[in-house]
Amino acid sequence: MLLSTVLFAGMNACVKQLHHLPALEIIFFRSLFSIVASYAALRRLGVAPFGHSRALLISRGSTGALALMCYFASLQHLPLATAVTVQYLAPICTAVLGIWLVREPVRPWQWLFFGLSFGGVLLVGQGSPAAAGRAAVAAGSNWVYLAVGVLSAVISGLSYNAIRTLRGREHPVVIVFYLPLISLPLTAVACLFQWRTPQGLDWLWLLACGAFTQAAQVAMTRAYQLERLGRVAPLNYLGILYALALGCWLFGESFGPLAYAGIGLVLAGVGLNAWYTGRRSAPAAVPAPAEEVAA
Repeated sequence: MLLSTVLFAGMNACVKQLHHLPALEIIFFRSLFSIVASYAALRRLGVAPFGHSRALLISRGSTGALALMCYFASLQHLPLATAVTVQYLAPICTAVLGIWLVREPVRPWQWLFFGLSFGGVLLVGQGSPAAAGRAAVAAGSNWVYLAVGVLSAVISGLSYNAIRTLRGREHPVVIVFYLPLISLPLTAVACLFQWRTPQGLDWLWLLACGAFTQAAQVAMTRAYQLERLGRVAPLNYLGILYALALGCWLFGESFGPLAYAGIGLVLAGVGLNAWYTGRRSAPAAVPAPAEEVAA
């Protein structure tokens, strides 16, 4: 999961470089790269690409595609800090939905740790350069897209729980394969109505975006298959730290003291939750299936 958050941060940096292209067009190229890479990997491994638990796989692909589209829509119409902050509700939605979907309880102390992490994300959002635009959201001008962002987080929680349910049933790359399998035709239709031909270095950034996405999806899928939801889901919060660092380094963004206070809370919540769940579940650690170890 730590590797996944780093790779997704690289993907976000590529998307930021491609701000002049329509969001669904970026998703289209991202999906095109991923479906080719996934299919090639499955052929090399000798794994049937369409799997066996097709209802669950379609559920994972559909919810993942819808969550991605909602997230990009919120990014286009909300201040960046607001959209990213709302998206960080996804790990909480994953753990809470997991209570009913995969019967994994969230212990009382974990609610406190989740609260610390979420409070840190809010502080980071308040202290980031884009926070000035939050006033417009508070005034009610962008409530629709704020709701779309929340919907993205909830649907992401459904998608991650589907991944967890597929543990031991399907190869991780098969699960990854279903996301572009569904998102590619959906975005292709959308591109018929909104298209802007990439120019020059745009193609390099699109290629890098696809590569980062593919590797991140494989790493994330493996994490959700091999460990408890409540333990790995909050590690997604570390992505905000990478976003802050890349913003400073690549885009010259500066941050206020609230953002750095938020970093401390995020690290505290994530670290305490990992320590607590690790201590509680150490005697019953989840072993990796043999085929995944071999892969």
